[in-house]
Amino acid sequence: MSLPFSQACENNKRPIFEILSKALSEPGSVLEVGSGSGQHAEFFAQQLPHIRWQCSDVEANLPGLQARIREAQLENLPAALAFDVNRQQIISGRFDLVYSANTLHIMSWPTVVRFFKTLPALLNEHGSVWIYGPFNYGGLYTSGSNELFDQSLKSRNAGMGIRDIEKVQQLAHSQGFTHLQDYQMPANNRLLRFYKG
Repeated sequence: MSLPFSQACENNKRPIFEILSKALSEPGSVLEVGSGSGQHAEFFAQQLPHIRWQCSDVEANLPGLQARIREAQLENLPAALAFDVNRQQIISGRFDLVYSANTLHIMSWPTVVRFFKTLPALLNEHGSVWIYGPFNYGGLYTSGSNELFDQSLKSRNAGMGIRDIEKVQQLAHSQGFTHLQDYQMPANNRLLRFYKG
C-alpha cells in the first residue's frame, strides 16, 4: 500500500524538531497521540535514536501508520497503539513526554477535555506535554488564513475549530499542569509546552 503523506507534516517537522529535541537530550520515552501519517514519528525517531517513540491513533488510521513504521525499520519506533480517548482505551506504561500535533482543532471540545484528563495517567512524574497547532488569543484569530481554516473546519463538523489558548491553559491547569512555554511557529502555528507537577 502507498504510505499516507501530509505536506504540512513534511513542512513543519524540522521547525518542530529544532525546539522539541532540546527537551529530549536524555534517553527516554515519548507517546505521540494522533500520529496520523507517521511522518513526524519517523523523522523524530531517526534523529533521536535514544528516544523510544510510541505512536498512537484511532483504529481507522492505523493501517497506513503501521505501514510507515514497518518500512522505517527503526528499533526505537515500535508498532503503533490503538488509542481513542472517547473510548477510554488504556495505554499501559508511563512516558516522559506526550506529544500531539494538529489534533485539538480536529477533536470536539468534550474530546479535548477527555484528552487532558487522560494525560496525568500517561506521564511519569515531572513529565511534559507538547502540543502543536493553531490557537486563538483573547478570542481573536492570529491571521486571516487561520480564520478561513477555522470556518472550513466548522463547515465539515460544527464540533471542530481552532481553540482559545486561554481555555486550553485553564483545562491543563485543572489537571495539574503548568503552562511553561508558547513558541511561535511557521504558518501561524504554535508549539505549547505544559509541565506536570
